[in-house]
Amino acid sequence: MTDLGTLGVIFSQAFSINDRGQIVGVSSTANGEFHAFIWQNSVMTNLGTLGGSNSQANSINDRGQIAGSSDTATGEIHGFLWQNGVMTDLGTLGGISSIAEGINDRGQIVGGSNPFIFDFHAFLWQNGVMTDLGTLGVGFSQANSISDREQVVGISDTANGENHAFLWQNGVMTDFGTLGGSNSQANSINDRGQIVGGSETANGETHAFLWQNGVMTNLGTLGGSFSEAFSINNHKQVVGFSDTANGEFHAFLWQMQIP
Repeated sequence: MTDLGTLGVIFSQAFSINDRGQIVGVSSTANGEFHAFIWQNSVMTNLGTLGGSNSQANSINDRGQIAGSSDTATGEIHGFLWQNGVMTDLGTLGGISSIAEGINDRGQIVGGSNPFIFDFHAFLWQNGVMTDLGTLGVGFSQANSISDREQVVGISDTANGENHAFLWQNGVMTDFGTLGGSNSQANSINDRGQIVGGSETANGETHAFLWQNGVMTNLGTLGGSFSEAFSINNHKQVVGFSDTANGEFHAFLWQMQIP
């Protein structure tokens, strides 16, 4: 385990790494602000902001393009694309805020933005245009990840007021349900269309899941009652965190056992 350091003092957190070993996240600066960073070749570089005080980098693709969010000079929060030393404001769906969560190797970005004052909808941004992906019912949706096949996953309100994981592709948002409870959330999708996240179970616990070929599989826990999966690669290796039998929280790696 290597300490990546900070942009100043006290705090830094890494959120994404690409196949080139470039890492992005957020760090405190010497003047007490929080700025997005890229770490490569043992050097942490400050990516700056969209004119405000704070920013955060959430995802990086294999081309070195970075998606995140930043304060603007007017105090709003907008998603950004950073590439070749330039941070570009992605705008919004018409409201005052947007958050960019994921980027694929085609430079397509997903996240959430408010088209109106109170709603917050998942979006797909490409070629300078932000598209509203809608919801599974009313109100709220948020996109968390996009594959290179332009499949988008996230979480959305349903018509009955629950929150369900969704898959969006070819203009259609599909609800893929829960593990028996009321709520679920999809956090990551790989290029094989396999999806991971967390879902309530019938007994009220929350467990990590793997969704593939129309089936949601409970990945269990490390002995406790809670787990959530945050990322899956193209080899169907899944990472996340879970509580243990003694109440601690540990990171986990889940992978298929080969006889």
